[in-house]
Amino acid sequence: MGCLEQQGFSVLVDSDGSWDSANIWSTLALYMFSFHIPLSFGGLSIVASILHRPVLDPQAQAWPRDILILVSFSLLRPEGHSQALSILIIQILELTAAVILLKHTTTNQYSILSLFQPNELARDRNWLVAAVIGFGFLMLVVFLTSIVADQLIGPKVHLDFPEDVGNPMVKEILSDGPISKAACILVYCILTPLLEEIIYRGFLLKSLVTKMKWQQAVVVSSVVFSAAHLSGENSLQLFIIGCVLGSSYCWSGNLRTSFTIHSLYNAVILMSMVLS
Repeated sequence: MGCLEQQGFSVLVDSDGSWDSANIWSTLALYMFSFHIPLSFGGLSIVASILHRPVLDPQAQAWPRDILILVSFSLLRPEGHSQALSILIIQILELTAAVILLKHTTTNQYSILSLFQPNELARDRNWLVAAVIGFGFLMLVVFLTSIVADQLIGPKVHLDFPEDVGNPMVKEILSDGPISKAACILVYCILTPLLEEIIYRGFLLKSLVTKMKWQQAVVVSSVVFSAAHLSGENSLQLFIIGCVLGSSYCWSGNLRTSFTIHSLYNAVILMSMVLS
C-alpha cells in the first residue's frame, strides 16, 4: 500500500516497461507503414478490384479509417455475405499483425494479455468503476468542447467525426440488414477500440512512461493517436479523447478500462447516427 501511495495517480511505472524504449518509434513506424496504412486503405483497393467496384479515395473524404471502411462496404456489396466478411477480414488481419509485431518486439517474453490484467500497484483499483467514471467524464468533456467549437468555428463540429453524422451512406449501412449491422458493430465497437487501445495505450503509452512523466506520456501518445486518424477537423477532440483514455489507463493499470470507455463512446456515436 505504501508503494501505491507513493506512486500517486498513475500505477504505470518504469518496471512495467515491456518494450525496448530505444525502439519505441521504430516499432510504431513499422506498424503504421507496414500494416495500418496498407491494410486500412490499400486493403479497400484490393477488395474493390476483386469485386470490380469503385473505391473511395481516403484523402478526398477525410473520414476516420473505420468509418471509411464501413462506407466502402456499402459500395462493395452486391450480394451475399462474402463482401462483409472481406471487410471484417481486413480489420482482423490488422489486429492480428499488430499483436504479432508487438509480441515479437517485447522483452522477456511479455504477454499481450497481461495488458488486460492489473499490476501489483493496481490491485486495489477497480477497472470497471474507472471505466464508468471515465466514460461519463469523456462525454461531458466532448459535449463542452463541442459547444465551444460551435461558438468559435460554427455548428459543423460534432462528436468525433462530424461528416458522418447524418451521412446517408452510413445510415444505409446501419439499415441494410443484420449482416451490415453486425459488421458495423463488430468493426467500430469491438475491433477498432481493441486495436487502438493495444497500440496507443498498451504499447505506446506504456513504453513512454519509462522515459518521461506519465502526464507527458499521455500527451505524446494522444498526439500520435489523433494524428493517426488522418482527420484534421477532428484532431482536437481526438486528442482530448486520447488524453481521457490514457489517463484512465494510467490510473487503473488495466487496458480493460480504456477499451470499455472507447467501445462505449463509439457505440454512442453509432446511436447518434441512427437517431440523427
